[in-house]
Amino acid sequence: MIRIIMVRHFATYGNVQKRYVGRTDEPVIENRERENTISDLKKISALKEVKAVYCSPMLRCLQTAEFLFPEMELKKVSDFRECDFGAFEYKNYEELKDEPSYQEWMDSYGKLPFPGGESREQFQKRCREAFDQVRMQALEENLDTIALVIHGGTIMSILDAYSDPHKDYYAWQTGNGNGYVMEYKDNGRLGHICMLR
Repeated sequence: MIRIIMVRHFATYGNVQKRYVGRTDEPVIENRERENTISDLKKISALKEVKAVYCSPMLRCLQTAEFLFPEMELKKVSDFRECDFGAFEYKNYEELKDEPSYQEWMDSYGKLPFPGGESREQFQKRCREAFDQVRMQALEENLDTIALVIHGGTIMSILDAYSDPHKDYYAWQTGNGNGYVMEYKDNGRLGHICMLR
């Protein structure tokens, strides 16, 4: 059994402004909430048992991982990047609400590809494949507890694919600096899923 801790990176300016932040490589912001979150997370016993940390290569994830695991080597996993939002990148609802392509995407419940970006199917597939590679590496190295410091969409993709009992993609949304603790079970599913904090 492997215990897997998934943490969504701390907030960026784009997150605070409710923008679609995918390929934009911006840092996390400094504020009291971030410092309180770091303090709260460091008290969680499961984080102290982490044997390996896997990260998206985006700055916001690397910075978050460095705050939480300052003594550990960070293993970058390219395909843990957030979705490529294409023409919607770094825009928010107010800026997009009158765009016909945005309304079409909204009406599809997010199933249409982002114009000039990824489809949800492409994004979820690369996240699943990256997760499978990390899981296999952890098994080969006999690691009992690992952490993934990744993006909200990446967490949603992995849990949509492997959660037991299953919940829909959007059911797994989590705030910045939050996430889930779970166990990878022998049947290839993720069970005993609970909020990180």
